[in-house]
Amino acid sequence: MEIPCGLLTRSKKPVPLKSISVAVSIHEFVADVSATLDYKNEETDPVEAFFVFPMDEDSAVYSFQALVDGKRIVAEIQEKQQAQEDYENAISQGQQAFLLEQDSSSGDIFSCSLGNLPAGQKAAVTLSYVQELSLEADGAVRFVLPAILNPRYPLQGSAVACNITSEIPRVAGKELPYTFSVTANVCSAHGIEKVQSNCPLSPLQYLEDDKSVAQVSLAEGHHFDRDVEILVYYREVNTPSVSVELAQADAKPGSLMGDSAMMVSFYPSIPESQGEITGEFIFLMDRSGSMSSPVHSKGEGQLRIDSAKETLLLLLKSLPLGCFFNIYGFGSSFESFFPESVAYTQQSMEEAMKRVKNLEANLGGTEILEPLKNIYSKVCRPGYPRQLFVFTDGEVSNTWQVIAEVQRHNKDHRCFSFGIGEGASTSLIKGIARAAGGTAEFITGKDRMQPKALRSLKRALQPVVQDISLAWTLPPGLEATLLSPAPTVIFQGQRLIIYAQLKGKNASKEAAGEVCLQYTLQGAGFQNTVPFCLDPKADDKLTIHRLAAKALIQTLDGNLEDGAEEKKKVVDISLQSGVISSHTAYIAINKELNQPIQGPLTRRDIPLPFPYLGAPSFTHSLRGGGSPCQLFSVGEPRIAFGSPCSAGGGIFKSTSSLFKKKRAVKSAVPQSCHVQMAFPEECCMDFYTSPPESPLLKLISLQKADGSWELDEALASLLGVSVQTALAALPDQSKDIPYWATILAVLWMHKSSWDQREEWELLERKAVAWIQSQSDSSLGECIKAANALLKSSVDLAVFGL
Repeated sequence: MEIPCGLLTRSKKPVPLKSISVAVSIHEFVADVSATLDYKNEETDPVEAFFVFPMDEDSAVYSFQALVDGKRIVAEIQEKQQAQEDYENAISQGQQAFLLEQDSSSGDIFSCSLGNLPAGQKAAVTLSYVQELSLEADGAVRFVLPAILNPRYPLQGSAVACNITSEIPRVAGKELPYTFSVTANVCSAHGIEKVQSNCPLSPLQYLEDDKSVAQVSLAEGHHFDRDVEILVYYREVNTPSVSVELAQADAKPGSLMGDSAMMVSFYPSIPESQGEITGEFIFLMDRSGSMSSPVHSKGEGQLRIDSAKETLLLLLKSLPLGCFFNIYGFGSSFESFFPESVAYTQQSMEEAMKRVKNLEANLGGTEILEPLKNIYSKVCRPGYPRQLFVFTDGEVSNTWQVIAEVQRHNKDHRCFSFGIGEGASTSLIKGIARAAGGTAEFITGKDRMQPKALRSLKRALQPVVQDISLAWTLPPGLEATLLSPAPTVIFQGQRLIIYAQLKGKNASKEAAGEVCLQYTLQGAGFQNTVPFCLDPKADDKLTIHRLAAKALIQTLDGNLEDGAEEKKKVVDISLQSGVISSHTAYIAINKELNQPIQGPLTRRDIPLPFPYLGAPSFTHSLRGGGSPCQLFSVGEPRIAFGSPCSAGGGIFKSTSSLFKKKRAVKSAVPQSCHVQMAFPEECCMDFYTSPPESPLLKLISLQKADGSWELDEALASLLGVSVQTALAALPDQSKDIPYWATILAVLWMHKSSWDQREEWELLERKAVAWIQSQSDSSLGECIKAANALLKSSVDLAVFGL
């Protein structure tokens, strides 16, 4: 992603925001979060403070209030236009006002406006939200507090060419003038084994002897260089459950908040399928300039484009014979490897691999809508279900349009999405996966993209679960109505959460019910039944109701067929539940002021950290007019530049090219713009170079489309033997050499790359299937000889013996 207009440099103006403190309460698989922003006006005139910040797309914001001079001012939720008008009218009349709103272009960007903060006055603004937490493959419950807000790429020539993220100032994370603190309390009846984070934490403190309650805090000195990720490991995570929550006391019975609500968690026991389905696999790869940034925010590890290329190679090798595939790259423009998806053969695979190795992050901006339309314009092949894999930084300004496009075609395909790097848009990544029945993954910090992509490919290869339905067993007079979409896709090992409204007469405290998830797989019927007590629990925060409201809002926002009608429904649900939406906002006015606040009102935009270190940062502001321009900001200690304009792109290899680049950029910027460019001396001494290809990737690159290997010098070198030695060890000299080579390659993966098994599991499956298709009674003898040659001890069961 490149932002090809505008510039904001390091701000020297006073910043009224002094600190952000966050209190997180994690109970099982739900987080309740309160974030308090402390302000103080140290200027002589009143100020209006404007703060833009990221938030996870699944967050249900339900409360907004301010504390001024010991007085608590509670905001009310209104339709957004009305709230904005009330706010503007209030501050124009000298009243103090507070506004919290979700950005109209994306569900994961919020802004907080504090109008008319008098000189010398302090104010504390607190927003609260609840969020359903995702479950990682290793069983960790994942909570993320976004701290990085990347500018959203503005579509050229469109009405949204400049958006809210492009108008805010940026400074280096270490130079932000406000502090950041996080405290998390964790509670689980199943017991807490450990808590981990990508950021330094204080030691974990258990508050109960049975380790059911614990507390942890973010260590001091967070530099806003990454999102804060907390991973919680419970002793059990795969236990189905039903929670019933009491209705809101003053709400009308029959309404969303006036009836009890249920949260049902399923862990379907889907049996391992016999064989894999074939299909059409389309890989849509972001090749915008920001993909030349490191995955890790500190500039460590692989560049995003290199990780993506390695992932593509693994995916190509892991595809089943008989499928069709194609690869698209997109930026400001897009291109595909083939005009139409092609059959997966040795020839087509080799051609695609050569092209993958030459891919660069050189296609400019991030415009994903047009390649999606092109993909959907191609007719689906009967008997070959379409599976779309999208890899992107996820930084676009037309998020809703993209999600709507995927939604329109959700009957024809499944979409698996991957957000790469810090600050990837959760709204885009989760939204397109939800719209087309896939899954969303995020790759940040030291995460490897490859295992997450291969895990999604395994899901795509699963036979389709059909005839999914829910059956409720309830006492007479009660009925359950779904509040979240009915499940249409179920994957092995995936948690399924459903929200429902319990309508009818109140049951006795002893009453019980059951919910049964039914489905068929390859012609066989399956059931998962969960019993539950019908005694609803009171929760003053109405957590389940608000999560259900958020699910409803997300569903309606994704359905743009009848805009006016859907908007009306969203507003109604939002006003009932207090959960903010793209069509509503929270407004608070301090009506206890005795007289209007005097003096000229000065606006202060709260700065955010640069999106990347070690990569170009692009920020811009058109507030004061002027021409579009570009800013390249270089972090330390490594440098990686994208190429948004004719000034060039790619990775710098020498100091001289660095300063040539600097001159080229300055010459490309209109004279009406002011440019400030910093090139730390230490940057010039340590340029990014791609790490050498791993032995595993070298081995994988030698595998053929049918799963076999040839015994040549390249394979023998990886195995640590000569070709002659390998041939001499073959016990049955009449056997084909590829048969022997493939056995050796499988054994080598088990011996040398066991910790990366998720990445080669599908490759092994292809190899073993090929061996079995060739094998006879000598297979066991060959395996024993191969173990002896490689000094390994792989069990014969790996090969089905």
